[in-house]
Amino acid sequence: MWAELLPVGRSAASGGYRRHAWNSADAECRAWFREQAEGRGLAYELDRNGNQWAWLGDPQAGGAVVTGSHLDSVPDGGAYDGPLGVVSSFAALDELRGRGVEFDKPLAIVNFGDEEGARFGVACIGSRLATGVLSREQAYELRDADGTRLPDAMERAGYDPAAIGADHERLSRIGAFVELHVEQGRYLADDQPVGVAGAIWPHGRWRFDFHGEANHAGTTRIEDRRDPMLTYAETVLAARGSATAGALATFGKVAVEPNGTNAIASLVRGWLDSRAADEATLGRLVGEIERAARERGERDGVRVELTRESFTPVVDFDGPLRDRLAGLLGGVPVLPTGAGHDAGILASAVPTAMLFVRNPSGVSHSPAEYAEQADCLAGVAALAHVLEDLACH
Repeated sequence: MWAELLPVGRSAASGGYRRHAWNSADAECRAWFREQAEGRGLAYELDRNGNQWAWLGDPQAGGAVVTGSHLDSVPDGGAYDGPLGVVSSFAALDELRGRGVEFDKPLAIVNFGDEEGARFGVACIGSRLATGVLSREQAYELRDADGTRLPDAMERAGYDPAAIGADHERLSRIGAFVELHVEQGRYLADDQPVGVAGAIWPHGRWRFDFHGEANHAGTTRIEDRRDPMLTYAETVLAARGSATAGALATFGKVAVEPNGTNAIASLVRGWLDSRAADEATLGRLVGEIERAARERGERDGVRVELTRESFTPVVDFDGPLRDRLAGLLGGVPVLPTGAGHDAGILASAVPTAMLFVRNPSGVSHSPAEYAEQADCLAGVAALAHVLEDLACH
């Protein structure tokens, strides 16, 4: 399975993956998921929000145990973030069926759509729509860098955008959701190959619009300029200076108009990703960055607008389920994480837990992302143990 997925959406130039929502690589990944489901005799289902499901047992019976993750990537992302969870889910099911395990509850494997938000700027779109955290109206307003609306992209890919929206009936069938994911840090680097998630830091994305005045780079005096690039640059430095232990701030995406080498920009858009151990700290951090941007904007003659594009509050995974998994796996470490996941979105609707597989480098969202094969297999064994405990007793 891993070998089949590796070449899909991989850039020959960077070695990273460009599996973005509703593009051709995404379509290949979706076709692969369906083949894996139907090849195992599982009932394949596509929900109203474009999420893919593979069912063993009656989906209507209730109390289902669900596992899975996502197959899309950030721009030039790594091979493990998302796909490891989906591949491991199928492998864990194969392990259990190979041992002749009988299931007392329905079991499902899911591929959530557009988890990374690389194309439309909002993370976890598939699970946000399912839970109602993202409304149909909000989704219809989302556009990619080329101006393509989310519903238009779905329609071009052969899906019906008129159906999207909250899917409470489907979620009510789920008794527990467990997502396996490669660790995106180094807590496990010198410890065990598998850990359990304790909580997800609150996090969000904010768009800063810096409005200046376009002009000629070679004829406009420095004192006559209203250059938004200066304000943006100072804001990036302010974000770095404001981030401390227990708080992170990153400007990782920027768009410039008119984007000419010999032109002073008229508009710079910068996207801030910020996370912290608690919401109060996160609020203070973003507030400090905003104040710095506005103060510098006044000096530069630049107007600053701030838009919060997405926000996820702190997620404490289901305590009894978390503790059950940690004990079941022999007291493995319970880890905090600053990364968002579909499991974090679903936690508001169903009992949810996560397993992490050791990443020796700690590098993620990069082609250098990596996990040892032995650790991946340990993750499959752990997930199989968890699924057997939850669905077979």
